[in-house]
Amino acid sequence: MAIVVFGLADLVTSSAGSATFLRLLDGPLDLSWSHCSMTSDFIAEITALRYRRLRQVYHQVRHDIGYVANELIENAVKFRVSGEIDISASIDGERFRMKVSNFIDNENATRFQHLLSHITADDPAELLIRQIEKNAALTFGTESGLGLLTLMSDYDAELAWVFDANRPSGRTRLETYAALPVPSVQNG
Repeated sequence: MAIVVFGLADLVTSSAGSATFLRLLDGPLDLSWSHCSMTSDFIAEITALRYRRLRQVYHQVRHDIGYVANELIENAVKFRVSGEIDISASIDGERFRMKVSNFIDNENATRFQHLLSHITADDPAELLIRQIEKNAALTFGTESGLGLLTLMSDYDAELAWVFDANRPSGRTRLETYAALPVPSVQNG
C-alpha cells in the first residue's frame, strides 16, 4: 500500500499561515481520554480568544472548535499504536484548520479506509441518520463513523485523511485534516 488520500484533497495540499503546534507524548502515564479533553479545550480557548469581544460568537466558536478537536484527538488516541500524536491548529481566513498525525497498525488502517470509502461517498446528513438507526439496532459497540459524520453533517466540517503505509515498521502514518467555518475576525 502506498499513500492513500480520502476526503477533500485541498485540505491536504493547502497550508495555513501561523499555527499552534502540540505534541502529545506517550509516556509512563499513557495517553488517556482526559488528555483529549484538556488538549481540545486548550486549542478551543486559544483559538476563540480573538472573538472575546462578542460573547455569543466567542462561546459558539469555542464550542465548535472544541468539539471538532476533541473528536479528532480522541480518534487518534483510541486507534493509535504507541508513539506521539502531533497536532497543529490555526485560523486561515474564515476557516479553522486542524491536522492530527499519529501511527496506526496496518489492520486498523485497512478497516478505517473501508469505513471512509462509505462515509465520504454520500450525503453526511443522510448517512448520519442511517448510521444512528443501524447502531440503535445493535447490542454491542461498533466502529460506525458517527463522530465523523456528526462533524460533517452538524458542524459543516470538511475532512481529509492521508494514509502512508510506506514504512518499514509495519505501521501506517495517518494524518487527519479538518476545516471548520468560523466568522472572520472583523465580524468577531
